[in-house]
Amino acid sequence: MPDLLDDIMHRNRAGERFVIALWHDELFPIAGYGCVYTTGLAGIVSKSKDGQFVASIMEGLGQTTVRGSSKHGGVRALLEVKRVMERENRMAVFAVDGPRGPRHEPKDGAIFLAQRVGAKIVPIRAYTSRKKVFEKAWDRFQLPWFFSHCDLVFGEPYAVTKAKLDADTLAVERKRLKETLDSLGQSEG
Repeated sequence: MPDLLDDIMHRNRAGERFVIALWHDELFPIAGYGCVYTTGLAGIVSKSKDGQFVASIMEGLGQTTVRGSSKHGGVRALLEVKRVMERENRMAVFAVDGPRGPRHEPKDGAIFLAQRVGAKIVPIRAYTSRKKVFEKAWDRFQLPWFFSHCDLVFGEPYAVTKAKLDADTLAVERKRLKETLDSLGQSEG
C-alpha cells in the first residue's frame, strides 16, 4: 500500500476529512483497490444501471455509497455524503468527470463538498499494464485484464479555496483539479 495512502487513512481516522478525486475511465481499478485495501469510503455513484453494479460491489465490500450525479439528484447526494462524512468519518470518492463527461473535465461537486466539509482533495490516477479500453464509450472506460499490473499514483492532498465559489472561482478550481490529475505520471517501478 502506498505510504501516502497509509498517511491519508491515518489522518482520516484522526478526524481529518478527504475527498478522493479520480477520472471516470479509471474508476474500476481504483475502486477495486480502494474497496479491498481501505476502509471508510463513501462513493458518489450514479443512479444508472452501471452505477448500481458499482454500488453493489462497493457495498458488498463494506463501503458506503450515496446515489446521485451531476444530472440526477446531485445536490441531494452532496448533502447526504456530507452527512455521512461527518457522522461516520468516511472519505468521499468522486469520479469528477462523470457520469457522462466530457472526458477528463471536472465538474463542481467534489470542489463544493471539499469546501463545505473542510476536506482536502486527494487526486489519484491508475495505470494498468493490460486492459480493455471501450473506445466507443464517452470516457474510454478501462477494464483491467485478470492478473494485469496496476500502478496507483496519489497526489498530495490539497485544500480548495475558502473564497466564495462563484462561477470564476469554480472555473479556477476545476482547472487546478484537472491539471493536478493530469500531472500525476506513472510511478517508477
